[in-house]
Amino acid sequence: MAANDTPCSEFMELELETSITNGLKQEKQLSASQRRYYSFCRRKSFAAFVASKQDSSKEEESTFWCCCGETFREHSAIHKHVARTHDTEIQQLTRAAYERLLNQLEAEPETQQRNERETEPVDISKWIPETAHISEEQLQKGPGKVLLYYHYCQLDNPHIICAWQKALCEKLHLTGKVRVATEGINGTVGGTNLATEVYIDAMRSHPLFKMDKEDFKTSDGGVECFTDLRVGVYKEIVPMGVDPDVISYRLAGVHLEPEEFHKEVEALLSKEDSCNDTILLDCRNFYESKIGQFTQCLAPDIRKFSYFPDYVDQNLELFRDKKVLMYCTGGIRCERGSAYLRSKDVCKEVYQLKGGIHKYLEQFPDGFYRGKLFVFDERYAIASNNDIISDCRYCGSPWDQYKLCSTQFCCQLVLSCPSCREARHTACCPTCQTKGQAQSKESPAFQHHKEECECTGGRPRIPQDV
Repeated sequence: MAANDTPCSEFMELELETSITNGLKQEKQLSASQRRYYSFCRRKSFAAFVASKQDSSKEEESTFWCCCGETFREHSAIHKHVARTHDTEIQQLTRAAYERLLNQLEAEPETQQRNERETEPVDISKWIPETAHISEEQLQKGPGKVLLYYHYCQLDNPHIICAWQKALCEKLHLTGKVRVATEGINGTVGGTNLATEVYIDAMRSHPLFKMDKEDFKTSDGGVECFTDLRVGVYKEIVPMGVDPDVISYRLAGVHLEPEEFHKEVEALLSKEDSCNDTILLDCRNFYESKIGQFTQCLAPDIRKFSYFPDYVDQNLELFRDKKVLMYCTGGIRCERGSAYLRSKDVCKEVYQLKGGIHKYLEQFPDGFYRGKLFVFDERYAIASNNDIISDCRYCGSPWDQYKLCSTQFCCQLVLSCPSCREARHTACCPTCQTKGQAQSKESPAFQHHKEECECTGGRPRIPQDV
């Protein structure tokens, strides 16, 4: 899974950017770099404000925060409270931090220029394949594919890899998302069959990526599956919210080939008593597992992967002395997720499906995974069997084709069948639909881009399954 693991991260970025620029008097005059600086200062100010509310006076093992006369025991709860109640203070802190940062940058232009001169340039053109023998029409027209891949390795200068990836994808007319970090690379890109083949060859030829052809999962698609191309440098190649230097992918569980995983699930399902010592764990998000999952799995009701560590922390007894079989879309979330679970030292054994559901379905399309496989592009889902395990949000009839909520700036997906959509049931919930009608009457300057509705308001951020 590439980039963010929310279904429509572009809307979240818009929400953040709008919140940032509303705090400045001349938002239209902000450059892209200024918005990035301000965003950085806002995140730092928010984190500092939350940290100031942490209470360490009581002798308790668990971490908690006290604010406005309330006690919060979850990261998500205190974050939600601060975002709702203390936005004015956060804006003031952000402005002050932003001004200090600008003053610091203005005071150090000569140092920055000197460092840039001292950095030896790298010629990325040597990693760009020659395509003179291929016509532009072959690269842009015809049947296509979507590639999904990741590779963990040490990258000392991820910015160089980022520049190479952007140049490579643009030359091959690929769209999609690529995340680069010091811990490796994670991407999902779409293009013509020929363009994606050239891309795979280029990736495998790069001296830092010793990848096999089997490392790339493919499905029918193309450039139309993504709105644009996004390549960037991040702290993590999959956003779990835990420093890779603290919990490394090197601590991951034992990798099982699809055949081995299939046998393990078969053995699990053959046990008649429900009190067994094995847990089949889906570490994806609730909207993914809702339309497709392994039979008798544990599917946490979490909205994004960065909640997974908190979910594990609050459900440790569930995993104690158990054998855990983990799976996700392409395998990358299991790398860090299994490492985090193993770091708690409560499980008997931790295994993960190598290549994820993608590779499993290639060998077992009618195996123990039923329903659709959610993908993070314009398709939303791909199918290997005809099972429909979910239903329409409004009428309850079998339905598993997601659409984005019709309410502006809502980041939720909705399962609404054709007949319900004809009846204008196109929002994720009645509350959101009412909110959307009200928003359309407001001035854009006064719209609040909040992801709060009936779908999110009543759902525990970190559910307890013990």
